[in-house]
Amino acid sequence: MPDGLLRFRPEFPILANSTYLISNSLGAMPRATQQAMNEYAEVWATRGVRAWEETWWMLGHEVGGLIEGLMNAEPNTISLHQNVTQCEAVVASCFDFSGKRNKVVYTDMNFPSVMYFWEAQRSFGARVHMVPTDDGIHIPTERLLAAIDEETLLVPVSHVIFRSAYINDAKAIIARAHRVGAHVVLDTFQSLGTVPVDVRALNVDFACGGVLKWLCGGPGTAYLYVRPDLGKKLQPRFTGWVAHDKPFHFEIGPIKYAEPPYKFMNGTPNVPALYAARPGLKIIGAAGLDNIRAKSKRQVAKLIELADARGWKVNTPRDP
Repeated sequence: MPDGLLRFRPEFPILANSTYLISNSLGAMPRATQQAMNEYAEVWATRGVRAWEETWWMLGHEVGGLIEGLMNAEPNTISLHQNVTQCEAVVASCFDFSGKRNKVVYTDMNFPSVMYFWEAQRSFGARVHMVPTDDGIHIPTERLLAAIDEETLLVPVSHVIFRSAYINDAKAIIARAHRVGAHVVLDTFQSLGTVPVDVRALNVDFACGGVLKWLCGGPGTAYLYVRPDLGKKLQPRFTGWVAHDKPFHFEIGPIKYAEPPYKFMNGTPNVPALYAARPGLKIIGAAGLDNIRAKSKRQVAKLIELADARGWKVNTPRDP
């Protein structure tokens, strides 16, 4: 059977002279990204401050829309930030840790950056509970579910574990959290782009990630999905001028929130990173996540077979 994904190979210059197996850290750069960055420089050089009105202000909305399409998110539910730690900080700023429901449950298989952030929330009253792994590969789902109780406020958890590629049972985690009144912050950094993600089907409260890795968008652009019903009522304390209803009026006093997704943004966006993000997102969308996932499973199975034949230890889960 012909491999339809091979038609995208010429779009990534590094593949002409390298076997690139590190997109889980930094995705290969699309050929069109060079042109996109030149476009950014040209707009800045020739249009100056007019670029905000003509192009830049809606750029975040456009890039967010591309990501919404990849995760079956409702329109106007994705705000863009510079990294996932910032995304999770926005979420944390929507909640009060001074009451009885102030428990944060995460695992020691989360990416360290967000561990550092949630541990720091102890100073704001959060009771932080870390669920440990036994094997460095996965967290038993039952152990994580047992830690989520009626005093749990937030469950920040990775969809795919960055150390091992183990896929957590997001549906079960979300169901348990909702049953006791907690909210889930699903980190899809290592899943979106290689594993299908459907935020509507999952009914997840928040989802975050970045374009740095499997989405081949380069550093500096992360995304935060907020379920529409939560987007209407939450008021993030981590905010800024971009989140204002009339941002260019520069009004004095408390913020008057814009409608989502701008409501969950803060300071000046990373405009050049948004230019860089578009080409990779468009390629992933054209390739199709189901096609990417199917090939990924075939390739992983083949690699495990070859490793087994050589007697190598395989840490990757046998069922990808």
